[in-house]
Amino acid sequence: MIIGLLYFQDDKSPRQITMKTFILKNSGGRLLLLLMLVFAGATPVFAQPAAKPQTTPAQAGGADVHARVTETLIDAAIADDPAVDKMLAVYAPKVRELDNVIGKLTGELRKGGVGAGSLGNFVTDGILAESRAKLGNSVVLAVTNAGGLRKNAIAEGELRQRDIFELLPFENALVQFDMTGAQVLALLRQVVSHRDAQAGARIKYVNDAANRPQLESVQLLIDGQEKEIDPAATYKVVSIDYLWKRSSTIPSETEGNYSVLNQAKKIEPLGLTIRDAIIHYVKTETAAGRDIKTNLDGRFMLDKPATPSPQEVRQ
Repeated sequence: MIIGLLYFQDDKSPRQITMKTFILKNSGGRLLLLLMLVFAGATPVFAQPAAKPQTTPAQAGGADVHARVTETLIDAAIADDPAVDKMLAVYAPKVRELDNVIGKLTGELRKGGVGAGSLGNFVTDGILAESRAKLGNSVVLAVTNAGGLRKNAIAEGELRQRDIFELLPFENALVQFDMTGAQVLALLRQVVSHRDAQAGARIKYVNDAANRPQLESVQLLIDGQEKEIDPAATYKVVSIDYLWKRSSTIPSETEGNYSVLNQAKKIEPLGLTIRDAIIHYVKTETAAGRDIKTNLDGRFMLDKPATPSPQEVRQ
């Protein structure tokens, strides 16, 4: 471990600034960088603009101000700090776990378009599978927002835990919602119009005059069969707490109004984050001898009109 110390002190004042930088090597040979800034009653010099060069020393109260600077060479000769080693020992195994291979990806996963592409399908398929493992096959639909997927693509090859952490960095928790069919339809209208992701439904949509997708028709896949939604029936849906707790009354191109989730007959957290669910899903598929595959299965289908619209004719 290497420790660097920069020390600045005004001879006329007891105020000082101290910065410590710790660079550590773990047993895997990779570098961990931990920057610790300790400010003790210091003037916020880093937040101030640079002063103009002066040809004469600055005056303070009519007297010259003298500064003293000392340098410390940062190299391996500096001894490790036992207290810092002890603190980091708790976290080092968790950091190393990020490079664990948890599965294999056949084909590229990519985010884009209505439903967030194959990446959105992968995540919602995982949510649906893990929810059914926990609650049973009564769960018919999984929904999440495309904005919560923070990687645009995952390349073919080994899937590491790090990939899932980078894809889903937030502590969003899964929540069960018992909703009427009418509420499910309202939910899926938001999913389509904001290009969010879902698993469990087969959707047809059209583009409006402003080229925005709008729900046209939908069927739920129940026991392997496509079935119409009964507005009066109750369906079990799983989504994330971010969409449940987020209130959006102002129309937005990127974020839907998911307040319909608050109208559910029953709302129950599953005690599982979306990230942990997807990691477990990949591990389960791997243990069963299955790779993760690109899955564009037609769950979102654009229904093009038989006759072009006046706008299309003009084009």
